[in-house]
Order: sequence, then structure tokens, then C-alpha cells
Amino acid sequence: MNNKIQHSGIIESIEDGCIHVRIVQTSACAACKVAGYCNAAEAKEKIVDVFCNTADTPWTVGQSVMVTAPGEVAPRALLLGFGIPFIVLVGVLALVFWLTANEGLAALCGLGALLPYYGVLFLLRNRLREKFAFSIESE
Repeated sequence: MNNKIQHSGIIESIEDGCIHVRIVQTSACAACKVAGYCNAAEAKEKIVDVFCNTADTPWTVGQSVMVTAPGEVAPRALLLGFGIPFIVLVGVLALVFWLTANEGLAALCGLGALLPYYGVLFLLRNRLREKFAFSIESE
């Protein structure tokens, strides 16, 4: 079983240490043959940053490539981006409401508790970039 996330794309630009690849992310409906007749079809263009040594890269702007990532990246990213913040939000909300019985204060404290969490993620972005790294393969 191939345990990789793969998207085909086109290299948009190459900067020092970073290759920007444009991919088209489609929903399951977008690949359907009757998607043109249905309002549910959805496709989004995204730019994926691939960090590597661009000094000796064989890639050129406009080249079609395959962007890949290990399969275990998706669950980790979902956990860091949605799972842990949800637990923090609900936990602080419940604790403050239990202590004060004030819904408005509990809601504000719950949302405010997310600021340090996302601040820490921002400070650790370079370390996280290495753990959630994409790579490029030729098509």
C-alpha cells in the first residue's frame, strides 16, 4: 500500500531555499464526469512551498512535478491545527464556567486561551516545517 500524499502541480517560482508549486486540490465531486452540471463540484488552486537546497536543483519554472508527503503528516497536522485547539477551548470554557457561572467570561477565556497556543505554534514554525515537509518528484 502506497502511504503517501501526492499532488501533481506546476512550479510557479524558485527562490533561495524554496520552490513554490501550484497544485489543484479537487474534491471527490470535481473528478466526477457530470460535475459540470452539478453545483457540488469544487476545485481550489493552492501554492505549496517545498523547502530544499535550490542551488543545485534540476527543477525549472513551469515544469510539471509531483509534490509528495508521507501519509502520517495529515493526522499530525489535523491534531495540531484542530484537535488540540478544540480540547483547549472546551476545557478552558468548562473550567471558567464551572468556577464563575458566567457564560460570557467563559467564552472569552476559552477563545483567549487559543492565543498562546497558536503563538507557540508560530514560534515553532521552523521546527514544524521540517516535520511537515513536502518533497518533489518528477512526473
